[in-house]
Amino acid sequence: MLSREDNELLTRTGAGTPMGELFRRFWIPAMLPSEIPNPDSDPVRLRLLGEDLVAFRDSNGKVGVIQNNCPHRGASLFFGRNEEAGLRCVYHGWKFDVEGNCVDMPNEPAESDFKHKVQANAYAAADWGGLIWVYMGPKERQPPLPEYPWCLLPTADQTPAAKWMQESNYTQGLEGNLDTSHINFLHRAFDRPINTRLSNTAPMRLIVLQTAFGFVYGAKRQALEDGRYHWRLTTFALPTFTAIPGPRLGGCFFVIPRDDETSWWFMIRPKLDDAPSPPLDLSSRDPYGMLLYGRPFSKDLTLEPDSWRLARNGSNDYLIDRQMQRSVNYTGLPTNRVQDAAVTESMGSIFDRTQEHLGAADTAIIQMRRQLMQLAVDLQRGQEPELPHHPDWFRQAPLEVVTAEEDLPRLWEAHHREFLATY
Repeated sequence: MLSREDNELLTRTGAGTPMGELFRRFWIPAMLPSEIPNPDSDPVRLRLLGEDLVAFRDSNGKVGVIQNNCPHRGASLFFGRNEEAGLRCVYHGWKFDVEGNCVDMPNEPAESDFKHKVQANAYAAADWGGLIWVYMGPKERQPPLPEYPWCLLPTADQTPAAKWMQESNYTQGLEGNLDTSHINFLHRAFDRPINTRLSNTAPMRLIVLQTAFGFVYGAKRQALEDGRYHWRLTTFALPTFTAIPGPRLGGCFFVIPRDDETSWWFMIRPKLDDAPSPPLDLSSRDPYGMLLYGRPFSKDLTLEPDSWRLARNGSNDYLIDRQMQRSVNYTGLPTNRVQDAAVTESMGSIFDRTQEHLGAADTAIIQMRRQLMQLAVDLQRGQEPELPHHPDWFRQAPLEVVTAEEDLPRLWEAHHREFLATY
């Protein structure tokens, strides 16, 4: 369990908080390109790390992320007119470019230089790897864009991605993504046959290996027939990216703080037609009878009209089907995404971790917390995080394999070396 002070440190990400300042040292996913698809398309509201912002794409196609309130008299720039490479406030006509510069001030005398003294708070933004990324930290500390593997592909701008909002602190979703042991219950379907080569009841050993990008989380089970080991390696890249074993790059997720009580989820399904096949074709079916990753977004992620909330949410008890719970799966809920949301949102908006009891299965969760909290404390003391300034360190991929190798460091080193040789 955490102390109350550590729980506050871990979960609070607003401006000026230790964890908030750490997040602001990284480029973080903020939007889908489809939200502002064309030059001079409509501006949209964006809430990120507790800040209310407005995003727009200017006449030249550049993305701007700017403070919500006009620096003049505070009117919302969401109502602004997107025109001629700037966003014009409709209250008095002040106009701002994507860098926050005031480029027109029509209600001031023509000879006035006042517009050169006014600056809107604006953040660096970029289209990259099928997402819109935002950097909210000090300009002098701005790092290069992170080189996640799919971002480097020729088809990166076409990468399928989905976004939705979860009504809980970012930590709860992130901890779920790092939790291997829940899948045999939360995501288990009763009618999925067990793979005869692997046992869902085989003892599992959990091992964490720290890396330059964060850590690798290994779950090792012994295969049934020949004594080889079934490994599933999940990668965690700071501050919140997880890649869960699956086809090609697996299940890729970001959980980003919208504010302290809600979070943005981004799910990426990279197009890797030119990438090598996984080292072992286990089966097209999941060895533990789980609901498989790889379903169409439309089935996983039906949203409320004009909302980023899942249509199945806490206000309607996720439309739980008790008969389904008796005969189909443990939850009475369809799809991994709904099941994950139900359990993590049910903890409350910010879970009180002074009340939890962690076990051996929670090894990766403990490691994630320690890393994030230590980096936040180090930053308070003036030590900047190193990872954002090494974009190539973000190149990594999960692994699922059956092998005689029993040592996680050796297995990871061989896999990672082979993977980097392809990118």
